[in-house]
Amino acid sequence: MNPLRFSVLLFLLILKPVLLLAQPYSKSRVIVLTDIEADPDDAQSLVRFLAYANEFDVEGLIATTSTHQRNRVAPESIHKILNAYGKIQPNLLKHAKGYPTAAELKAKVKKGLAVYGLTGVGENKDSEGSDWIIRMLEKPDVRPVWISVWGGPNCLAQALWKIQKTRPAPEAARLYQKLRVYTISDQDDSGPWIRKTFPDVFFIVSPGSYRTATWSGITRNFPGANNEVVSNAWIARHIQQGHGPLGLEYPDVAYGMEGDTPSFLGLIPNGLNNPEHPEYGGWGGRYELYTPVAEPSAGPPMSGRTQGGQVVTMPVSGTETRPIWTNAEDSYSPLVASSWGRPYVTDTTRYKSSQVTLWRWREDFQHDFAARMDWMVTDYKQANHPPVVKLAHPTTLRVKSGEIFGLNAEGTYDPDGDALSYYWFQYPEAGTFKEPVRFAPFSPNLINLHTIKAPDVTSPQTIHFILKVTDKGTPALTRYQRVIVQVSP
Repeated sequence: MNPLRFSVLLFLLILKPVLLLAQPYSKSRVIVLTDIEADPDDAQSLVRFLAYANEFDVEGLIATTSTHQRNRVAPESIHKILNAYGKIQPNLLKHAKGYPTAAELKAKVKKGLAVYGLTGVGENKDSEGSDWIIRMLEKPDVRPVWISVWGGPNCLAQALWKIQKTRPAPEAARLYQKLRVYTISDQDDSGPWIRKTFPDVFFIVSPGSYRTATWSGITRNFPGANNEVVSNAWIARHIQQGHGPLGLEYPDVAYGMEGDTPSFLGLIPNGLNNPEHPEYGGWGGRYELYTPVAEPSAGPPMSGRTQGGQVVTMPVSGTETRPIWTNAEDSYSPLVASSWGRPYVTDTTRYKSSQVTLWRWREDFQHDFAARMDWMVTDYKQANHPPVVKLAHPTTLRVKSGEIFGLNAEGTYDPDGDALSYYWFQYPEAGTFKEPVRFAPFSPNLINLHTIKAPDVTSPQTIHFILKVTDKGTPALTRYQRVIVQVSP
């Protein structure tokens, strides 16, 4: 081999791990822990998850227990839904690349122990599910592993317990740092135990009452939210009926629609979501890193759910021992459709809560789901596909106080040739600069804003601007682009 060529190859081999770490990940590695059969919403969430299976590297689908299903796991229900997915997967490939086969996914279906919480953690408590989690963490892949927890996480707790007991401390620490955990509240006592015992594990959770949890923004009716797109009639028309075998596997709502879905909505690459920055906000809600005050939970008050004639009592998180990613608030005025002039105007009413951080995107992610269900039964030309948003400049801009700068999305296009609507807005909660930055009155609807004045600051600040691009197809689909402006004095 030519010595120069050998030197170049050697350099690239040495540099490869660094390059991998520096690159944005196109797909998130995801393991789902589900107490499927405890509530119809797990099956609902699995249908949606599979509709987006091309957007993830699905590393595992593990049947677990929870406080709602303490002595049973149901991997057979995962297989049943995967059988339906296998029938429509070839049609999904007409619309987007990367959908795994049902056989590939079935090989990753595992089960945890059919016991509740911490009674499944410790010596001789291994399961094929906990062993699989360790195996996935030990894969030679620099990407983090997202654990999407729809029930109780005792299967993950056992994996962590075993790593702690059997791996050298430096190796164990490396594996902990690869974890990204999002649990739908605390559905057994192992979640708080993980947070206390493994303080370096990245953890998103809304401890305490379901009613105050961020994730509940997906399903409940809220003033200001588009509640029609989570109605039974909408679900029947756009998801269940006439959308093939997988749509038939989407059950009716019992306690709440898709309560588990927010645990992976924020992983979908849409130009808005940034999984490594929960504080930026996205389809799965927005979260901040702090130590919350403990809040007891006396059953899911949104449903009045009972179990064996008794009110279900959720685990009490107790005092959190370290900062976690948890509930944050947005202040938001919805866009209202207008028959004349600008197609959308800002409502005069403002809403503020942790659920707002999620339901503000509800119409967009529901329309997106409906389009994916259409993909299952249509050819490419008969369905709608999301616009492709392009910027004429980097996603991070650096300016000084008082400087004039622009935001430009020229090059954005729609793959179906649909007309597009543009809307720029500031997301103040996502940046350090909280005050409004004014646009010219007409400019939010333009593709190119060129007269924005940077505010006067006395210390470096960040401002998040979001471009929302919506096509005029059916259903109307939206993609975004986030621009972070760094302002220095």
